[in-house]
Amino acid sequence: MRTLYTIILLSLSNVFMTFAWYGHLKWKSFSGLERWGLAGVIVFSWGIAFFEYVLMIPANRLGSRETGGSMDMFQLRLLQEVISMLIFTLVVMFVFKGEALHWRYALAFCLMIIAIWLVLGKS
Repeated sequence: MRTLYTIILLSLSNVFMTFAWYGHLKWKSFSGLERWGLAGVIVFSWGIAFFEYVLMIPANRLGSRETGGSMDMFQLRLLQEVISMLIFTLVVMFVFKGEALHWRYALAFCLMIIAIWLVLGKS
């Protein structure tokens, strides 16, 4: 059950991460960010990223062997990367729109999933 909660929390944190890191590229005129310049974009993004951390830290604690979970840090990190790519792809395709999913990106994503399977599989 801890692994499921870890996956759910990491997925939610990555929604916030994607908007914090890339949202300002698509919403250039959002609420006066233009007049604040780069400093405003950084503050705006950090405000969103706060919620990423509020979800990511508990996710890592739930999933970590160090705190009673089932995964080591390498497994947690690779799981995080696959979730990050999946959420990023979904947000870009369905919210930001306008970006093409090239076959090389899809293949790279599949290779990342294989990497997760390799590290999470039973030894």
